[in-house]
Amino acid sequence: MYTRSRQVLRIELTYLKVIVIAEDASIVHESAVHFDRDLPAYGTTNGAIKGPDEGEVTSPVLMWLEAIDLVMQRVKNAGVDLNAIAAISGAGQQHGSMYWSEEAEKALAVMDSKRPLADPGHIAPHAFALPNAPIWQDSSTVKDCRDLEATVGGPQVLADLTGSRAYERFTGPQITRIRRLKPAAYRDSARIPLVSSFIPSLFLGYIAPIEVSDASGMNLMNILTCKWDDALLEACGGPELRAKIGPEPVPGGTILGRITWWWVERWGFNPDCIVAPFTGDNPATVVALSAPGDAILSLGTSTTLLLSIPPADTPPARVTTSHLLSHPTTLDAHIAMLGCKNGALAREQIRDRCAGADWARYNELVEHSTHGNSGFIGFYFPLPEIVPPGVRGEFIFQCKGNEEPQLVLGLQPDAAQHARGILESQFLSIKSRIAAILPAHSPPLQRLIVTGGSSANQTIRQLAADVFGMRVYIAESKEAAGTGGAVLAKFAWWKAQVGGASGSFEEMTMGTGEVERMRLVATPKGEVTKVYEALVDNYRWCEERVIHLCGQA
Repeated sequence: MYTRSRQVLRIELTYLKVIVIAEDASIVHESAVHFDRDLPAYGTTNGAIKGPDEGEVTSPVLMWLEAIDLVMQRVKNAGVDLNAIAAISGAGQQHGSMYWSEEAEKALAVMDSKRPLADPGHIAPHAFALPNAPIWQDSSTVKDCRDLEATVGGPQVLADLTGSRAYERFTGPQITRIRRLKPAAYRDSARIPLVSSFIPSLFLGYIAPIEVSDASGMNLMNILTCKWDDALLEACGGPELRAKIGPEPVPGGTILGRITWWWVERWGFNPDCIVAPFTGDNPATVVALSAPGDAILSLGTSTTLLLSIPPADTPPARVTTSHLLSHPTTLDAHIAMLGCKNGALAREQIRDRCAGADWARYNELVEHSTHGNSGFIGFYFPLPEIVPPGVRGEFIFQCKGNEEPQLVLGLQPDAAQHARGILESQFLSIKSRIAAILPAHSPPLQRLIVTGGSSANQTIRQLAADVFGMRVYIAESKEAAGTGGAVLAKFAWWKAQVGGASGSFEEMTMGTGEVERMRLVATPKGEVTKVYEALVDNYRWCEERVIHLCGQA
């Protein structure tokens, strides 16, 4: 039993990936499907489709089903023994929501093992009230966010209740918009899962509940009780939303059931394989990497800071641009999260403009420019930003000595200053907010763990070390979220075999032979960190000016 593998299925923005881990949490297999490249018929760009309405961004649900069919074929072709898979969990892109119809439960229960998931008429399209799912990049719900905040008494009241103010991508406002603009689709939606609960539903053959940490990103759950809030359900979806949203959220590692026969007959899974709740990609990253005193900086499509913090009986005093999430494995911790939408895609746009899409050339430009960027502070928001909220566009400021920073309207920075400017501004944005989101009784931050695509770039690693003043580590696996999802599968299996229903995640990790797979990649230079400490106030001033220019004040 101890040699059996655990599997994760992860839906990210641009791809779907399967990861299989062994007992010691080492990765033994990976397969992936890239949506744009492998499934071009759906016409996605970076896995998404921009809609006709301002800010509308969705993904085709049928594309996800076809991606699952394709990735499973690749797993089988690689010779993975699927009968040895003991448990399945995973991670899905946070905040994505989809809409099961009344026919869904029946369709899931009678899946035909001779037909792939994406076979027309098998599950789709009659099981979906909406063919396309709103995803985390969507920013079409500005009105719905403001209405929700007004209903409860303001953004800070909502943040105290749910862990976050109303955000455009969060599921509550998304449901409100669909109910308002597509009433027939809302009426026909029998259940509304997240991406993370949609996937295990396919493995179970019935609709899975939503996992507690991912439920934190909906503006619908009370962050202290981890239960749905009836007033918020009413405000976002009317009296019928309680039934549509399903049972109360469940913790990670809960045993939801055994795998349905479709997977046994079609792919050769063991019928005793356990299915556990899937969580969001950010909580899964915390499961894979976090220890007390760690800060996790995800440098993927978005730029996200994650901090495990002690629990509290009352909401912490926080700024409303951060998030407080329930922890996926324990009620004895929360996750503080700061997410910026314009991450890797914005960096890549500057790379393409200034370095001809060549990372080596881009790195040279950064390394040959000065720390502090000769007084230039740049803001690069091709998409409407989350932090600071609602801003869009490109803004350059020049700071000279003790003078007030000036918006640059004429002479622009050179290529090297743009290349360095986007990195410095993204990191300074996060640095300027850390103190506000850390409770006073949190352990001091000791190291910075970087993940995501840009974590492979040594120039970016070193700049992160210098800006944050912390040693920078990387994990052995680049797939932190996927690995975290697989570890949650192991947690469910361990509880079934050893720990019992009350077994803790910490108990599981003791004496299991797991080793920390971290490598030190950058050490801060004290004199450089002082340069960035001195820039924080100027950065905050410039950011306030950008917010004012965008009319978001």
